Amino acid sequence: MKRRRFTYDEWAGLLKQNFCQQRIDNMHFKGMARLITMEEVKEPVIWNFHNDEILICDNGMKWLAMMPDKEYYVISALLNSKNEITLWYIDMIAESGIDEDGIVYYYDLYLDLVVYPDGKVYTDDMDELEEALKNKDISREQYNLAIDTSNNLRAGLLADRKKLQNISMSCLQEFFMEKTSRRGL
Repeated sequence: MKRRRFTYDEWAGLLKQNFCQQRIDNMHFKGMARLITMEEVKEPVIWNFHNDEILICDNGMKWLAMMPDKEYYVISALLNSKNEITLWYIDMIAESGIDEDGIVYYYDLYLDLVVYPDGKVYTDDMDELEEALKNKDISREQYNLAIDTSNNLRAGLLADRKKLQNISMSCLQEFFMEKTSRRGL
């Protein structure tokens, strides 16, 4: 399994970013969240996914990650420079915690869901999950956790795109309110 941090240390293409992490407890979401604002990137990054070209990294974009309490997934909302969500990417995870430096980490279980604003949902990296089980990088229990979490998301949260939108925008608003209060405005 890959150990990931909310700082996205592995992204060398982010030359200048604004990172903020906080706990959020509102009517839409309870858990840890992170906002990365890309101030300067080495070059724009475009994914080709299901014959769609998706801009995932560029100057002015934001990555909003939300890890709800007592769940086994992390929702990442990709926002353009107008704060419009262009895509959600959901990682199934095994466990999570907070490092000594206060940064959230989690163990990625390979399986992901890609959610478009129009409600289309695609499974991504199922081959990586199966390969990890075959190579004994993960246990049968962890494999089942990833599958069950994905199925539960599809039947629950992802069946109501408006709810997913509300969760994301309420978390984004919390970061904007925090930034405003720090400035004393």
